[in-house]
Amino acid sequence: MKTAAFAAAALLAAPTVPAASAQDLNSRPQPVAQPLTIPLPADKPYPGTMQLRVDATDVARGIFRVRQTIPVAKAGKLTLLYPEWLPGKHAPRGAIAEMAGFTASAGGKPLSWTRQPTDVYAFDIDVPAGAKTIEVGFDFLSPTRSSEGRVVVTPAMMNLQWEQVSLYPAGYFTRNIPVQLEVTLPEGWTGVAALDGLKTTGNRYSYAPTSYEVLVDSPMFAGAHFRKWDLGHNVTLNVVADEPQYLAANPDHIARHAALVSEAIALFGVRHFDRYEFLLALTDELGGIGLEHHRSSENSRAVDYFTKWDENDWERGLLPHELVHSWNGKYRRPDKLWTPDYRTPMQDNLLWVYEGQTSFWDLVLAGRSGMQAKETILGEWASHAASYSVQPGRSWRSVEDTTLDPIIAARKPKPFASWSRTEDYYNEGSLMWLEADMLIRGATDNRKSLDDFARAFFGGREGDWGQSTYDFGDVVAALNAVHPHDWERFLRDRMQTSGRPAPTGGIERAGYRLVWRDTPNAYDRDRMAQGKNVDLTHSLGLAIDKDGVAGSILWNGPAFRADIVNGTRIVAVDGMSYSRERIEAAIRAAADGKTPVRLLVERGGRYRTVEIAYHGGLRWPHLEKVEGMPDGFDRLFTPKRAL
Repeated sequence: MKTAAFAAAALLAAPTVPAASAQDLNSRPQPVAQPLTIPLPADKPYPGTMQLRVDATDVARGIFRVRQTIPVAKAGKLTLLYPEWLPGKHAPRGAIAEMAGFTASAGGKPLSWTRQPTDVYAFDIDVPAGAKTIEVGFDFLSPTRSSEGRVVVTPAMMNLQWEQVSLYPAGYFTRNIPVQLEVTLPEGWTGVAALDGLKTTGNRYSYAPTSYEVLVDSPMFAGAHFRKWDLGHNVTLNVVADEPQYLAANPDHIARHAALVSEAIALFGVRHFDRYEFLLALTDELGGIGLEHHRSSENSRAVDYFTKWDENDWERGLLPHELVHSWNGKYRRPDKLWTPDYRTPMQDNLLWVYEGQTSFWDLVLAGRSGMQAKETILGEWASHAASYSVQPGRSWRSVEDTTLDPIIAARKPKPFASWSRTEDYYNEGSLMWLEADMLIRGATDNRKSLDDFARAFFGGREGDWGQSTYDFGDVVAALNAVHPHDWERFLRDRMQTSGRPAPTGGIERAGYRLVWRDTPNAYDRDRMAQGKNVDLTHSLGLAIDKDGVAGSILWNGPAFRADIVNGTRIVAVDGMSYSRERIEAAIRAAADGKTPVRLLVERGGRYRTVEIAYHGGLRWPHLEKVEGMPDGFDRLFTPKRAL
């Protein structure tokens, strides 16, 4: 028998064993290795020509029925890809969710297939021995309401984007995969696409074989009500409309579109297309779009684009923008934005050149061609510059970081966009390039300008509609070739650095300054009239739609401090039902320095009264000419054809 003293000594001499933690007692698996099973794209020819047949006649239900014949070189696994990373959308936005009823067969016998769980855009098909081709089919269930996605079919028109109704074999550059298209349209409809070798049999449209890359870059607009106009230089304006009366363009309208084409070619010096098709939908039903392609563009505007021409000046920058992209974006493209297929991720960092400089040129060409009035263009630049002057998100996020927003946010609405920022590389890029232009003009006594950069950088060989890639250093070098300056620092400061002041340098070099007045500028006036809303960003710090619902809440602005958020409904102003006239009158009354703006608001069925202590009056931005300074905008908007 051991004594107590002996037992105590034994305990002191024993090694210490740490208590097991709760985590150590839990099951702890290791990850399963996920091998790369999709062939990487190679620059080699595909063995054979795919046949793509699309039945687009089911307009009532918006269903496209797809049948595709794909040549195969051997038995075994064939991986087919549905396009995911789409040019012009700068993000992985392939419409895979709308694909239904997928089948595969060879010689009339069904084939087994598996979707890859780590890449849902990839379909593996078991090709049997002896098969020379396989057949695949599916239905594309296009959205029938906007809550399901962009509507691409209406009773009067459709927008056929071939990447939505086709697949392609993995392992090849898309430019090396031949495809021959046949599409059946509703009876009596006319379709237009920038594809060659068209043959029509009734309502069946067949085209000559082309590459899958060119096919995806050549969408179709089709409709029951159609007109087209020759704009010169092998450029055609093709228009479909909800109803035939909206096709009533007069000669002056068409002359301005023709002048736009002439000014663009005069600017860049060459054409990077053999022909170009403007595809324009005038519609209240089809989903909105503005998307560039090498030899065409997809555009939609309100039905009254022609019939209320004088009221729509503010929205006529879309066609100039998409036309410029034939040079900037399609021919010259950032090296990391060009990809060999539609699975390789794109890197958007240089979108402030691709989209930002295009946003500069769309306004310049609109002014030079008469598509837009000078006061509208200056109003737009004023509106953007003023927005950035009060944007708190600038403190933490650079313009270049916003180029990643198409991937980060997929263009969904944001709760407080002024704090998070959105795709500011478009409009702040435009203002930065305006400053670059005015800097060059000032330093060279107007002998040089950004026109010289455009001609040298985006020019090249006439008729070349391939792609020529560039990087940041190439942009700097091209600017220095026009006018020596520390362009690297200029661009890095303005595009890659956060905490920058509002981008008003170009406005000031042009002989103007940003000011606020109690009436809207021409651009804001017309866009608010068409949208039936009111933008009070620079007074109450919000915008209000036609139904009295608040949005675009300015971070830390007066409405924000009153706990008003997006979706709040303004029910009443000073005890009377909401109207734009009443809220503007209340803001004017509050300028006495003591009267608050009194609102009854509702959100989620809860009502409350708020008093906003704002006394600055109505404020909208304008560009005001500085006395004694030359007008840089007059020179900028001078047509090149007149020089």
